[in-house]
Amino acid sequence: MSNLVLHLDNVQKSFGGLRALSDVNLAVEEGTTHAIIGPNGAGKSTLLNVCVGRLKPDSGSVTFDGQELTGMKPHEIAQIGVARVFQTPEIFPDMNLLENVMLPAFSRRDGSFKFNAHLKLSSQSEIRAEAEHILEDVGLKEQMKLEAGSLSRGDKRRLELGMCLILKPRLLLLDEPTAGMSRHDTNSTIELLKKIKSRGMTKIIIEHDMHVVFSLADKVSVLARGKIIASGLPEAVREDPKVKEAYLGGAS
Repeated sequence: MSNLVLHLDNVQKSFGGLRALSDVNLAVEEGTTHAIIGPNGAGKSTLLNVCVGRLKPDSGSVTFDGQELTGMKPHEIAQIGVARVFQTPEIFPDMNLLENVMLPAFSRRDGSFKFNAHLKLSSQSEIRAEAEHILEDVGLKEQMKLEAGSLSRGDKRRLELGMCLILKPRLLLLDEPTAGMSRHDTNSTIELLKKIKSRGMTKIIIEHDMHVVFSLADKVSVLARGKIIASGLPEAVREDPKVKEAYLGGAS
């Protein structure tokens, strides 16, 4: 049996009178891809925000590799091995691709995104070589001198994944990684995420595109009205009557 990397235990979060998360329990096993699906407003992004320290739960606990995350700051959570890819790619558009991927590596060292001009040249060379290798991995090395803002949406997503990979995370959280993409870019992103999975990295994916979910997920949890209503193997979840009613509209 795989070890649990992330565990949410009875997590609750409200905004005024709105209960965004209600007694959410989630167990994510090491090396797996765990998809979280559900209708708009179900609480999916709130769940990720709780996991990365952007929001503090009202009650319950979030643990990563046995360490309590509640109360930790986002950069502290990133330092211990949790990285997040947002719905809209968060890149530095006026910097080139190589600089975009190198910058988080300095954060990995000192906990900030400030470039330290006093770093030894040899250290910078090591980071450059690492960044170039990652850009090759995500299929962007030939464009590494281009400004990031000039990329297509699909390539911006690949770049952001590269920026996460240089942090060497154990857990990667992806919030709708194929939103707004063409089918070609979506399929390319699926193949890239499969490559990442083959290296043993654990992933949580929030996604509306069922083609993406069932191409990648080892396990699926369904969130509706702030509650997990089903969790299990993809095919079993797809056939669950509660899921069809809440999310899939009765479609198989």
